[in-house]
Amino acid sequence: MRFVRTGRPAGPADRSGDAEAGQSLVEFALVLTPLFMLLLGIIQFGFIFNTYVTLTNATRDAAREGTVYVYDRTKTKDLNDLARNEEIRSTLLASMNLLSKTAPRFTTGSTWTAATGTGTKTYTNGDLRITYTVPSGTTESDPRTGQQITVVASYHQDLIIPLIAELLPRDSGGRLVLTGEVTMVAN
Repeated sequence: MRFVRTGRPAGPADRSGDAEAGQSLVEFALVLTPLFMLLLGIIQFGFIFNTYVTLTNATRDAAREGTVYVYDRTKTKDLNDLARNEEIRSTLLASMNLLSKTAPRFTTGSTWTAATGTGTKTYTNGDLRITYTVPSGTTESDPRTGQQITVVASYHQDLIIPLIAELLPRDSGGRLVLTGEVTMVAN
């Protein structure tokens, strides 16, 4: 038998505190679920933002490395381009810090695929693409002085929150593709 502070047994009128406690518990459970989902969403977007900022900075560092490449006159233009591309690739990988540098998140290899267009030459190596563009008013030269170098890197970010993953575009592996792209002029 329960007693209230007055020392007498608790009646039906005295049990309203129990009902209020039960109601508070139900309200807390109803509010906790959306708050928990909001917290998980904030954490997921924090991971995405961190990856985007890191990838953008790494791409900028790599493009800068490509602009200050010292042309070797003992090599052909194509060999210099490949050497410049390798410097860009190694700088990009070094600047990615704690991001995964291996497949399936980021893929590069030892071979470059070249494609030539009007005033452009593009080299592709997995998720890394480097384009050399000759702007109008600039003459074509072997050292590529005055030409634009565009470095594009794609990173495949894992989405750990299933509800968030359903709302965002994904690649065939179920990952969000983040892209860093920087264009600079070669010195």
